[in-house]
Amino acid sequence: MEVELNDRIRQVVSRIAPTQREAAQVIGLDPTKLSKSLNGVRRFSTDELGRMASAGDVSVDWLLHGHGQGPQDRKPVTAERFDDVSDDERRRRFLEEAWRLIAEKGYHAVRVSDIAAACGTSSGAVHYYFPGKQEILEAAMRYCVEQTFKRQYAALRDVDDARERLERLIDNQVPAGGSIANEWSVWLQFWCESALRPELRPIHNDFYARWRETVIRIIRRGERQGVFRDVDAEEVALRFTSLTDGLGIQVMTGMPGVTPQRMRAILLDFMHRELLVDSDGRVA
Repeated sequence: MEVELNDRIRQVVSRIAPTQREAAQVIGLDPTKLSKSLNGVRRFSTDELGRMASAGDVSVDWLLHGHGQGPQDRKPVTAERFDDVSDDERRRRFLEEAWRLIAEKGYHAVRVSDIAAACGTSSGAVHYYFPGKQEILEAAMRYCVEQTFKRQYAALRDVDDARERLERLIDNQVPAGGSIANEWSVWLQFWCESALRPELRPIHNDFYARWRETVIRIIRRGERQGVFRDVDAEEVALRFTSLTDGLGIQVMTGMPGVTPQRMRAILLDFMHRELLVDSDGRVA
């Protein structure tokens, strides 16, 4: 298993940068530690694996177990291949490319022709599935958020311990690069659109309630397991998600001193101060 894990890590490292040293800088890892881990001398931490998956644009589930979104899923789509796929697959690819373009260029800058070009087809093919630009862009934002929840589910499904689950959730919220940063870009734009367009607010609020509920369930699991103290789970989840959002905005907008690493450290500190109990059952 370790050999297979390291093989997948080497694939991701080669995608991130031309050299291990450059890849280590992108991941935020000391080059010596990266080399030792790849050679089996030390083990990668959960945080390191999460940042590596994000930077390499693969899922944590694929990195750990070989399942989910891997590097082979990012091959460009040719026109011939696009014509041969099913209607559902064509629609999925339109949405996949649309949300990535929104993340990179901005909601209002993306044109239907950009989406068609990214898929190797015509604008008419896009309009066959989506009547206008607004319809496909809104569908793409919803699709992006759904993929975020799927990624989080894959990262958490094999983790029983509530503390580890919350740490893993934090790793999957920090926009250190790759797909997580792209998801944050789309989410920020969805916030702005929802503030200006009331018809989008029910969709936004539903997604937000699901995100907060994920945190509530982890807190209650921790209470049952005895690793978290008894708290008002809904209140703590509200404060945790608000803190996550505020830090994420500062990371994404380049606020000096607010790095992905600092964001993670602050969220872990929140967990320690607000939730954890020590081995004697006392507040940590």
